[in-house]
Amino acid sequence: MKSILALEDGRTFEGRTFGFEGEASGEVVFNTSMCGYQEILTDPSYAGQIVVMTYPHIGNYGTNLEDDESHRPFVEGFVAREFSRSWSNWRSSDSLDDYLKRHRIVGLTEIDTRALVRHIRTRGALRGIVSSLDLDVQRLVVRARAVPQA
Repeated sequence: MKSILALEDGRTFEGRTFGFEGEASGEVVFNTSMCGYQEILTDPSYAGQIVVMTYPHIGNYGTNLEDDESHRPFVEGFVAREFSRSWSNWRSSDSLDDYLKRHRIVGLTEIDTRALVRHIRTRGALRGIVSSLDLDVQRLVVRARAVPQA
């Protein structure tokens, strides 16, 4: 399903949904880890944020019951260049896709995360909204500008 990430400065990125189909808003930030996405999702310091992973391939080892940093995920949205629907790890109990659906976290994939991260680094902290429900770019940019500042 098609999804759009709109930033408050008017920049938009079109991709595909993974995880929960819906909308999420917050400050758009990035993380440079090559692994540990479950720990990032459950790190309370990411509360209210849409996290962009710079490592291009996310989801390949699934999720498990041991790697949570807290009692629940705190991110609002999750963005990855390539999302793996195949997962395999001796400790995994579930796919990242199912984990995000269960916790109602909107995911966006198949976008140029390098361009997005470079934009964030140049412009500074930006509010954004990711949606698979409303695909009107202008309306999403207006809504991103209305997201409360962190």
